[in-house]
Order: sequence, then C-alpha cells, then structure tokens
Amino acid sequence: MKTSDFYYFLPEELIAQTPIEPRNMSRLMILHKDSGEIEHKIFKDLTDYLKPGDCLILNDTRVIPARIYGTKKETGAVVEFLLLKQHSNLIWECLCGPGKRAKIGTEFVFGDGQLECVVKDILDDGNRIIEFKCENNIFAVLDEIGQMPLPPYIKEKLQDKERYQTVYSEHLGSAAAPTAGLHFTNEMLDDIKNMGVNIGYVTLHVGLGTFRPVKVDDVTKHNMHSEHYVMPKETADLINETKKNGGRVISVGTTSCRTLESIASKNGLICADEDDTSIFIYPGYKFKCIDALITNFHLPESTLIMLVSAFAGFDNVMNAYNTAVKDKYRFFSFGDAMFIC
Repeated sequence: MKTSDFYYFLPEELIAQTPIEPRNMSRLMILHKDSGEIEHKIFKDLTDYLKPGDCLILNDTRVIPARIYGTKKETGAVVEFLLLKQHSNLIWECLCGPGKRAKIGTEFVFGDGQLECVVKDILDDGNRIIEFKCENNIFAVLDEIGQMPLPPYIKEKLQDKERYQTVYSEHLGSAAAPTAGLHFTNEMLDDIKNMGVNIGYVTLHVGLGTFRPVKVDDVTKHNMHSEHYVMPKETADLINETKKNGGRVISVGTTSCRTLESIASKNGLICADEDDTSIFIYPGYKFKCIDALITNFHLPESTLIMLVSAFAGFDNVMNAYNTAVKDKYRFFSFGDAMFIC
C-alpha cells in the first residue's frame, strides 16, 4: 500500500481559513460505509442519524496557546517556540525555529520577562527539551503571551482563541484541536442528551505529529507519533454498557477513535486506562470498539485519511473526498464534517 494511493487534488480555495458561525451550521456529509451512499446535510442535522442508546465519545483536551516568541539573551535574535509535550511542570519538548539559534545552553526571555528558558537538550528529530522559569503558573503566562498553534495551512489570524477550542474542552495539554468536536454547540449537546443519547469523555492530548506528512512510500514503514491519553472508568463503563445493550459507540474525531482502539487493542476490552499511544490505523486494520465516526476532511496522504479509509473502505472514502471537492466542501481544521455510519 503506497502513500500516494491516498492523494487527492484539493484546490487551495477550499481550505477553510475561518470557522463557521454558529458552529453547527457547517456542512455534513453522511457516508454509509456498507453501501458507499452519500447524503449532504448540515451539521445540526446529525441528530436525525442518532438513536436512543447510542453514545458519543468526545475528546475533552484543551489546546494550549503554545506558540511563543523568545528573544535570545546574548544577541536579541528572535526564535519561535511551539510547546509540544509537557515532561514535567517546567520541562517541555518544543519545536524551535530557526533551530540553529537554539543550541544547548542558550537562554531566552519571553514577553516582558514573565517567562525565561534554557535549552537543555536536542532530540534526534530536532525537537528541543526546554526548561522554563517563571514566577506564576506557566499556563497562566502562556494564556497571556501565547498564540494558538494554528496549522500552517491557515493563514488568517484567529480573532477569538475560543474558536479553536471545543465547547467542552477541559484538560490543558494539546498542541492542536480535536477538530471534529469544533462543530458542537452546548445547546446541540443538550438536545442530543435529551433524545436519549449518552455522552462520554476521554482525553488525548493532540501532538504536532498530526500535521507531519508521511514521508515514506510504503505506508507500513511510517513511524507514528506518540500521544498521551486518559480513559476514565465512567466512560469505560458507559461504552461497555452501550455495547451490551446493542447501542452504537460513535467516536467524535480520530483522536477519540485512536484512544478507544488503543485500549481495545491492548486490553481486549474497554477499561479505565492512562498511557501513551502510537497506534497507526490504516486499511486492513480490524476495528475493535467504534461503530461510527464523526470527522473532518483531512490532508491528502495523511495518517488521518488512512484511518478514515480503514474504517469506511478505501474506495468509499476516496469517492467521498472527490465528491466533496466537486461540491466545494470546506476542508481541514475549520472545514466541514463527515459522519460515517
């Protein structure tokens, strides 16, 4: 299976630059995975396809304003830091650019001096291990001086930071948003609960690897990035009860999907768990937990379009993507959604 198999042509003007208002008025493609049939709806119509006894599993991670700009103490040169993963309170793995200005031992200052750091180590992939120093809570400082780490294909400035957060975001730790969840409003979630659909939460902190291209020709040779997840006992019990009663487990986003499938693959069942996962799902994978998937439209040749193809079938997905291009759907993080059922 080649990476190039997952290529599709996408005109640049279809890459969504700003979010839709209100959130649930984006377009929604319904893809029936058994038949390949496609329907065209609005996201708020999702409730027409849910049934009492189903459960939605949402990723409640919260994005850190993780892009900050530091001034080199020695020279005043400016370096961009993107915080990727917290190793301890003030020790973080970061992407720095330009990297040649961030050698081991180099010190930087941020903002008006609220934050300082020193480069402690350089990893094999070029990422830096950074030790920060600040008097206040580092997350409070980041909220003041940091910018949202929008993907490189979004050129427009985000006017409201909260539009790159889901309405149910809670646990800080992501370098990117779980974008399938951006379409939900609080009112829509209330409507879903009132119709007898249960809602459960997992946490998976999304890393930069989400946006890294697959650089090998043979899909099976790709090394997947690792991300940290938490499965609460309450959510595990909800999933098991849903399965027992014949309801569907509906994953909201590929991040929730990777969490559920990681636990099911490791333990053979769904249970409370906390771990790192580097699961790579591509066609041929046998799903062990999810029954339906809500997701956005993903980049060509990405691990995410491979995951979706594994779930809905390669031919169905590539046809759906080509249809979406033809019908001028909006793509990627702020784009439209697909419900695969």
